[in-house]
Amino acid sequence: MPSSPPPAGPPPAGPPPAGPPLAGPPDGRRIPRFAGPDTFGRLPTLDAVGRAAVAIVGIPFDSGVSYRPGARFGPQAIRAGSKLLRPYHPALAVQPWAVQQVADAGDIPANPFSITEAIETIAQGAAELLGRAGHLIALGGDHTVALPLLRATAGRHGPVALVHFDAHLDTWDTYFDAPYTHGTPFRRAVEEGVLDLDCSVHVGTRGPLYAPDDLLADHDLGFATITTIDIAERGVADAIARVRARVGERPAYVSIDIDVLDPAHAPGTGTPEPGGLTSRELMAILRGLDGIRLVGADVVEVAPAYDHAELTALAAANLVYDLAGLLGLQSLRRAGG
Repeated sequence: MPSSPPPAGPPPAGPPPAGPPLAGPPDGRRIPRFAGPDTFGRLPTLDAVGRAAVAIVGIPFDSGVSYRPGARFGPQAIRAGSKLLRPYHPALAVQPWAVQQVADAGDIPANPFSITEAIETIAQGAAELLGRAGHLIALGGDHTVALPLLRATAGRHGPVALVHFDAHLDTWDTYFDAPYTHGTPFRRAVEEGVLDLDCSVHVGTRGPLYAPDDLLADHDLGFATITTIDIAERGVADAIARVRARVGERPAYVSIDIDVLDPAHAPGTGTPEPGGLTSRELMAILRGLDGIRLVGADVVEVAPAYDHAELTALAAANLVYDLAGLLGLQSLRRAGG
């Protein structure tokens, strides 16, 4: 006897924007979530749908790391971790795949032996994708990739507010005299004029530094900082309020280094620092940014060789899901939903 169809899931928060039908992942109640496409969230590819409101793109590049390598395998690990996602996001009350077309754009390949060439290739690839997608969410890769992504995003929106979740500042001038590494992207971004420094903020910083000058130099560049200790002492709500006040009405780019999480929650990363945020704290802060003008994002530094039980990949996949949910709510507001 044939089984009856599964019950419908909770409705999205408002109708999807007008347009052609949206393509989504297969129903996990008919095709098990451990089967089906190996795309993020088992979503269709960008080539299959042509255009998308949100394109999720991998950048398997880690030649800029200063400690443990392996983030070049991050995109495939995050995609694997995303198979557990379901269509409805209860914390944001939205179905990210149902209110906007989201697609997996595959990977932007980059030369692993030339950081300078790789940065140019990634910037060009991201700019080309922005011709087919309204927004990009990138899967790193090490944090070097944030610089070309910011170049491409600023090429469309002008200088952006940066909301940077990270244990580290990533505003060194050089490392071993190299100007382009995963510790320097935001110094270069400042120099290139792609950031609105009056509205940019680091969140979750902690750990030892080479000298007090590291903090002074970062402050002189114009960044605000919310440390992990600030969040521990003042709470998540205070951090959300401070980030929102800092960003204001500016177009905002969110860059998440997975090492902002404590190694207990994200062991699979190249430069772990004890004393970090919990997954719950980070997700709560990110969800609390609903309403800012989000124009792009990345989740970087997932190095699966050091992971355990997919803890890091699962956390990263859920952060991407949160970002897609925020963009979904933003799309609904634009459509009047």
